[in-house]
Amino acid sequence: MDDLEALEHLSLVSKVASEIQNHMGISDKTIAEFVIAQHEQCKNLDEFKTKLSEFDFSASLATAIDRLVLTMHPKYKSKAKQAHAQEEDDRDLDSERDRKTRVFKGLVIPDKDVAFDEQDDAQEEDTKLDAMDDTFALLEGLAGGPKKPSAPRKRSVSPMEAEYDSRQSKKSRRRTRSPEQRHDDFIFEDEFGRNRPWRKSDQDTDRKSRHRQRSRSEDRHRHRREPTPEMDDSPVLYKIYDGRVTGVKDFGVFVNLYGVRGKVDGLVHISAMAEGKVNHPSDLVSRNQEVKVKVMKVQDNRISLSMAEVDQVTGQDFEPHKRIGAATGANALGMNGEERYGNLTSNVPVIEGNMNQRRNRKRMTSPERWEIKQLIASGAISAQEYPDIDEDYNAALRGEEIEEEEDVDIEVRDEEPPFLAGQTKQSLELSPIRVVKAPDGSMNRAAIAGDVLAKERRDLKQQESRDKAAKENSGVDLQAQWNDPMANPEQRQFASDLRQARQNDGEVPEWKRIASHSKTQSFGKRTDMSIKDQRESLPAYQFRKQFLEAVAGYQLLIVVGDTGSGKTTQLTQYLAEEGYANQGMIGCTQPRRVAAMSVAQRVSEEVGCRLGEEVGYTIRFEDKTSSSTKIKYMTDGIMQREILLDPELNKYSVIMLDEAHERTIATDVLFSLLKKTLKKRPDMKLIVTSATLDAAKFSEYFNQCPILTIPGRTFPVEIMYSREPESDYLDAALTTVMQIHLTEPPGDILLFLTGKEEIDTSCEILYERMKALGPSVPELMILPIYGALPSEIASKIFEPAPVGTRKVVIATNIAETSITIDGIYFVVDPGFVKQTAYDARLGMDRLQVTPISQAQARQRAGRAGRTGPGKCFRLYTEAAYQSEMLPTTIPEIQRQNLANTILMLKAMGINDLLHFDFMDPPPTNTMLTALEELYALSALDDEGLLTRLGRRMADFPMEPALAKSTIMSVDLGCSDEMLSIVAMISAVQTVFHRPKDKQDQADKKKAKFHDASGDHLTLLNVYNAWKQSRMSDPWCFENFIQPRSMKRAEDVRKQLVQILDRHRLRVVSCGRDTTRVRQALCSGFFRNSARKDPQEGYKTLIEGTPVYMHPSSALNRKAAEHVIYHSLVETTKEYMHNVTVIEPKWLVEAAPTFFKVAGKEGGLSKRKRAERIQPLHNRFAGEDDWRLSAQKKQGRGGGGTWG
Repeated sequence: MDDLEALEHLSLVSKVASEIQNHMGISDKTIAEFVIAQHEQCKNLDEFKTKLSEFDFSASLATAIDRLVLTMHPKYKSKAKQAHAQEEDDRDLDSERDRKTRVFKGLVIPDKDVAFDEQDDAQEEDTKLDAMDDTFALLEGLAGGPKKPSAPRKRSVSPMEAEYDSRQSKKSRRRTRSPEQRHDDFIFEDEFGRNRPWRKSDQDTDRKSRHRQRSRSEDRHRHRREPTPEMDDSPVLYKIYDGRVTGVKDFGVFVNLYGVRGKVDGLVHISAMAEGKVNHPSDLVSRNQEVKVKVMKVQDNRISLSMAEVDQVTGQDFEPHKRIGAATGANALGMNGEERYGNLTSNVPVIEGNMNQRRNRKRMTSPERWEIKQLIASGAISAQEYPDIDEDYNAALRGEEIEEEEDVDIEVRDEEPPFLAGQTKQSLELSPIRVVKAPDGSMNRAAIAGDVLAKERRDLKQQESRDKAAKENSGVDLQAQWNDPMANPEQRQFASDLRQARQNDGEVPEWKRIASHSKTQSFGKRTDMSIKDQRESLPAYQFRKQFLEAVAGYQLLIVVGDTGSGKTTQLTQYLAEEGYANQGMIGCTQPRRVAAMSVAQRVSEEVGCRLGEEVGYTIRFEDKTSSSTKIKYMTDGIMQREILLDPELNKYSVIMLDEAHERTIATDVLFSLLKKTLKKRPDMKLIVTSATLDAAKFSEYFNQCPILTIPGRTFPVEIMYSREPESDYLDAALTTVMQIHLTEPPGDILLFLTGKEEIDTSCEILYERMKALGPSVPELMILPIYGALPSEIASKIFEPAPVGTRKVVIATNIAETSITIDGIYFVVDPGFVKQTAYDARLGMDRLQVTPISQAQARQRAGRAGRTGPGKCFRLYTEAAYQSEMLPTTIPEIQRQNLANTILMLKAMGINDLLHFDFMDPPPTNTMLTALEELYALSALDDEGLLTRLGRRMADFPMEPALAKSTIMSVDLGCSDEMLSIVAMISAVQTVFHRPKDKQDQADKKKAKFHDASGDHLTLLNVYNAWKQSRMSDPWCFENFIQPRSMKRAEDVRKQLVQILDRHRLRVVSCGRDTTRVRQALCSGFFRNSARKDPQEGYKTLIEGTPVYMHPSSALNRKAAEHVIYHSLVETTKEYMHNVTVIEPKWLVEAAPTFFKVAGKEGGLSKRKRAERIQPLHNRFAGEDDWRLSAQKKQGRGGGGTWG
């Protein structure tokens, strides 16, 4: 046993000793060593339990010790490493799987069959469960006293969610009785004014009794009962008040408002008293009559009221959309006339909560108040940020009580989910996910240094622009402008104005102007051939007969063909021509959304039909197919959802998994699911296509099925390596391109880089260097290509370069397999790619630059041999290629968050994840993390099975957190607003357009939409204002908003409304009470929460990782203590993207199994303990208290290596 193994053994002894102490109160390491020795002698767990029972050890203690030994003992650790490192025989693999089965019980829950055919089965089950719930409720009513659920079937995370589930199940039960009742459930009848709950009053007797019981036992049902009336300090615009007529005049009536402090009177003009013509006010009302009025306008002390827009009997608002229009920020845009609302007038019921609760706030000290007033006076901060600064002071002088905001510390709970007890990072030391073969190798060091160098380049560029601006401004005499009494005031400038103007004067770079400057726009390759000739010229056409014979002879076939061989567009057409589309559709999956759309467009042109008829496509939130569709292209995620609804895929006769070599998560899951489907459907055909040569692995996985190879045009490629490792790969790449251009024979160059920013920087540097060489050097045409590039610029890479000019294409890994560019003779490969990997520190996926795999390196080199013999310049050593690169790329499923995938599998009834037939099984710790996340979201119960909320979440085509927020918004009465926000987030990255030459104007326009509560409500303001402008494009251009993005968001919203309708969930608006929207967001994104750090920025609540507010956020430079964010964007820092302010107590309400209020039992929170000042000398300390072991007693340990 070497030193490391000895240390690991000591660590295990310590763990076992502490486990024995926890169970039996005995702390003795000798006993622990004896127990470990006994474990080594036993063959299985039962024998070990029997042996320990002789010493009065409980079964649970024996199981816990067994798990610790199997995970931490050096003997088992080395076995696990060997199993990972090389393929062992079946017996060893079985023993390894058996070890995992014993350790990770939460991953081997037995599968269960799910009835997919009819939703009635699910409804019937819900009805039975609800009958049980009703019986329990009656028993509780008979028992009396406080009601506490005993042995619930599933875990209830919070009263809010438990009630949500029961309410939904009651709805479904009521609907199964009669269609009339189901229809009535959707009618909104507001009989007691706008605050009335949306449930009908004629509920069943038992439902009433249960509602009363809950209302007594829990004080959280603000949407269920009438709130106590609160007095407003001043009339609220568009709010409805009761009032009394105090005077009748010829031009109208004066009404005294009841719900406002003091004596407040307003005027109802004769034209606003009723819909039709009114001869005289006395015809309708008399003095001292009670009326209901709506506040229409408040100007100075004059209040304009309306009776015509209010039902005088029920108090219902006839035009509630005006309140939505007047909510905040930019919602007031486009309100000049009554008809500016477009189609905003909807039938969505508006239910506003109690808007007038006195907001909790922190009491300010006199120095703080003085300092803030000074800052407001100087213009450093806006007075709108502190609206109550004087009111608080005056209230304190009057002796009124101010409800002080609690300084609550929220901490993550240490408890594990019951079905994962002893299996998570809190109990076991699990190795992190490794996406790099050699973390200390030269390539990984260069990747890390690349980020630093990119930041330095950015800083240098900014400094150069500042120096240039300062030099140009040095000749401007600002003092003379202000001293000249005759100078035009508009022409006077501040120094900051000049500086700002210079910084925003960044024109489009010259290289980009040249690259994009072309009057004739062409898309794709130019050709004079007819479509028939083009089809016959493709390599796939030569193998048409062989392909169709192979499909007829085998149920499963693997096709290997290079990019550009025509496999994606032609094989589906050959199948349709052969008659396979007569028995069902031919489905073809694509890993990318854009690929599915563009390929479907091309095939429809070749077939000669309109897109959406015989040939169509389906992507997330967009379906362009019809009943006559024969060939259907779709993303692999859509196919996964279709299997969820129909496991046998009865609509399809052939399925083609295209670009399988990309190994996306959805493709990997489809492999296994389709293997199952083929056993049930012997008549169905499955074709797997790949561009790389790892088809043997696919064939072995798919039961040794045959492989058909379509050879492409390949020529020999000479490969050259660097002599020494490159410290700055970007600079080396650009130098290599210049050398090729100046010394090599004609032929175009392809350079691989990692992302948009790197490519834009390289284009600029390369252009400047070529310009510096002068006109004697041959011209170099620089063309970028990456995913976000507009198609008119991207298509230029396919055009041949002019005579006497060499073309250099600078691309991301999109040019590895997805596209083929003719004329490429030289490839420059720095050896890096940007890929997504799970980051344990942040608890989420993030993009990081990593070395490529050997398979990717071969694929890149192959790009140089498509047109003729070529050369590949690898900017890394041959030793690095052999020792620092993995043989193949790590599949997405082994390096990304699996919460969404596992939710989908659970919805299909697949609970045994450890024995699920993955081609490459994901790491155990990734699956455990995903299960923990789903448990915290209430998608899983205490046994690890799917809850009804989880099943509903699986039907939403989005990440689980967003799906949970959408569903909870129905219960909170703000689903109308949440749908708009979710659509805006899901549709595009950003709707705002910020051109370089008009950044200042764009920022000012965007600021109009800013909401004090954060970016999510800012997006809601944009959407509402766009709707009010009748979705006009000129309005979008005026406000620097992308009209295409807004239209896409609207399409997404319509799809989401359909999903809610399918689940019979109501779309309800919360009006101006946007607090509920923030609570709904918090219910899904509580894991993405952060607290303001006293020193700098924010720290996440889960791991304490430093994060920062993005400069474009509505909350930038605002005092927000607790926030949630949608995602993290890493540029120079870890920036939070789409941020919203929350109350810390909402986190505990949303996820009581995940968060707790720290220091409730009288102790200090972790944060306050860290801030506590420790004395330099403690005379009461023992002699060993200085040791690390003594200082590290808090928590259960487990260590930091967790992925």
